[in-house]
Amino acid sequence: MKLRKRLALTTTAVAAAAATTLLGTTAVHAASARPAHIPALHAPAALQVPAGNRLSGVFSAHGVQTYTCADNAWKLLEPAATLSKRRDPAHRPVALHSRGPVWVSTVDGSAVNASAVATSPKEGAVPELLLKATATRGTGTFADVTYVQRLDTVGGLAPSAACSGTGQLSVPYSATYAFYKPAG
Repeated sequence: MKLRKRLALTTTAVAAAAATTLLGTTAVHAASARPAHIPALHAPAALQVPAGNRLSGVFSAHGVQTYTCADNAWKLLEPAATLSKRRDPAHRPVALHSRGPVWVSTVDGSAVNASAVATSPKEGAVPELLLKATATRGTGTFADVTYVQRLDTVGGLAPSAACSGTGQLSVPYSATYAFYKPAG
């Protein structure tokens, strides 16, 4: 009995050590695939970018979601935001985000248009999104972008109360936008 118990404990310990080594190796490989200057992101499972793409840039966005009154309800008209490097305390603009949706680099003129392919609700904020690129222009920051994630959203929700007339309303929001390009 003692031998069986010791064998079971040893087998469990070896399996745990192997799993830890495997997970550690996987984490090292995942971290080494991402350039050192790009921080890790945490996206819901529904918003994961398909294999074969690599993270190429992460930017903080601050702006508004503009709504228009239509059929007695607030409907999204367009976003308008300025993007800066995620870790830049001065929030120097490097791109603009607007209707399309489109992101245009103010540094090199490159641009990417995209369309939402998945959404994840966020309590008290506009939903987080996975967007697939529909077109790119230029040879800079947004050249060859394949996917965009909108994460860490704060604010931006339309009022829940009914509206009348044809008014517009801009609601402040912030988010993190992550851009992906083909791996390799």
